[in-house]
Amino acid sequence: MNKEDTDAISRQAIKLPIFKVISEAADSLGVEAYAVGGYVRDFFLYRPCKDIDIVSIGKGIELAMEVAARLGNRKVNVYKNFGTAQIVYNDYNIEFVGARKESYRSDSRKPIVEDGTLDDDQKRRDFTINALAIGLSKSNYGVLVDSFDGINDLENRIIRTPLDPDITYSDDPLRMMRAIRFASQLGFEIEKQSFESICRNKDRIKIISKERITDELNKIILSDIPSVGLSLLFDAGLLQIIFPEMAALQGVDTVGVQAHKDNFYHTLQVLDNLSLRTNDLWLRWAAILHDIAKPLTKRYDNKVGWTFHGHEDKGARMVPQIFADLKLPLNEKMKYVQKLVQLHLRPIVLAQDIVTDSAVRRLLADAGDEIDDLMLLCEADITTKNDKKIKKYLANFQLVRQKLKDVEEKDHLRNWQPPVTGEDIMKTFGIGPCLEVGIIKTAIREAILDGIIPNEEQAAYQFMVKKGEEMGLKRAEH
Repeated sequence: MNKEDTDAISRQAIKLPIFKVISEAADSLGVEAYAVGGYVRDFFLYRPCKDIDIVSIGKGIELAMEVAARLGNRKVNVYKNFGTAQIVYNDYNIEFVGARKESYRSDSRKPIVEDGTLDDDQKRRDFTINALAIGLSKSNYGVLVDSFDGINDLENRIIRTPLDPDITYSDDPLRMMRAIRFASQLGFEIEKQSFESICRNKDRIKIISKERITDELNKIILSDIPSVGLSLLFDAGLLQIIFPEMAALQGVDTVGVQAHKDNFYHTLQVLDNLSLRTNDLWLRWAAILHDIAKPLTKRYDNKVGWTFHGHEDKGARMVPQIFADLKLPLNEKMKYVQKLVQLHLRPIVLAQDIVTDSAVRRLLADAGDEIDDLMLLCEADITTKNDKKIKKYLANFQLVRQKLKDVEEKDHLRNWQPPVTGEDIMKTFGIGPCLEVGIIKTAIREAILDGIIPNEEQAAYQFMVKKGEEMGLKRAEH
C-alpha cells in the first residue's frame, strides 16, 4: 500500500466530528496531537473500535480539559499517576496522554516515565501495528506516521515489535501475552525472532499479577479460534507457568500398542468446536476444564487399556482451586463451571445406551437450567475422526435432546425440588432431625425419578406416609 493510499484511509479514519474538535483544541494550546494505537490499527483492518487514544506532544491532560470544554463541559476523568485523562463521548472512550519515553527496572513492569517526542512514544509501543499515528494538527491533518513499517505488517498479518523484542518483552512481560492474544484474535503470525524472544523471556511473566495475566488469557479464550492462542502459549512455555494444570494434559503414554489420545489437543478441539456455537466465556472454561483431572486419574488396565475413571468428580473438585489460583471469580460462575465438569459424561453415557425416562429425569434434576449448555459441551466433546461414529453420536444426542424435552414437559423436573420437604416429614411423624428423615426424603426422590410416582405433592405425601409406616413411624396427632 503506497503513501497516497494510506493517507486517504487515514483521512477516512478521522472523519468523526470529534477529531476536528481535538484538532482545534490542540492548535489553540499550541501542541501537536495524533490519533494512535488500536483505533488506527482497527480502522485499517475494517474492525469496529470504540476506544480512541490521543497522544499530544506535551499537555496531555490540558488537551483533554480543552476538548471537554469545547464539548459543553464534558466530565473528564484524570489519572495523574499515569499522566492520562479520559472523556466518554457518543459511545467512544477517548483517552489523552502526553508523548513520553519510558525506562524499566528488571523487577517491575512499571516504567520510569519522562516527557518525550512522538518518536519516543512510538518506540515504547508494544507492536508495529500499534505504533501507527495519524496527525491531527493543521500542518499534518490526516497524514499517517508509520515509523516502523506497521502498515506492511498489517498487510502481511505479522506481529512484530518496534525495537529489539528482548527489550520489549523483558521491559513489560505482559506484552508476550498480548502478542499471542493479537495473533489469536486477528489471525496474525508472530514474527520468528519475536516468538523466539518470547520463549527466551517466558520466566519474566512471573513478575506480572495474576489478574493481568488472566485478563489476557480470557481474551485469548474468547477468540474465534481459541486453540490458536492456547497452542502458542504452550509452545512458548508460558502455559506451563501460568496454567500448569492445562499444560499437564499434553502428551501420550503407550503400553505395547495401547496409547491414549493427547488430552491437551483433544481439549483444544472441544473448545474450538464449542466456540463455533457460543461466545459464553464460562461455558468455554467448562470445555477447558472438562478433562482437567485426566493426568491424575490415568491408569492402565491389562483388560481394557487406558482408563480415567472418576476424572469428572476429581476435575469438579479441582475447579475451585484453579479459579482461586487464576484469580477468577469464586462465585456462581465457578459453581456453573464446576457443575458442567461434574456432569459432562452423563449425556454421553445416555447417548451410547438405551435412553430411559428414569435416566433423563435424573439428568434434568441434577443439571437444572444448565442442561442446554451441558448438551452443547457434550456435542462439542465429539472429536473422533470416524465419520460413522460422529453421525451415530450426534443422532443419539438428538434423541437425548428430544427425551429431555418430552420428560420436562411431562414431569417439570428442571431445577427440581422434592414436593415434600424434611420439615413436612418431621411434622407428619412428630420427630426431630434424624436418619429416618433423610431415608424418607431419598426414597421420595428415587420414586419420582424412577417414575414410580408422579412429581406431585399429593402423590409424594402418600408415598411418604407409606414409607414412614413401613419404617415403624406413626403419624402424629395434630
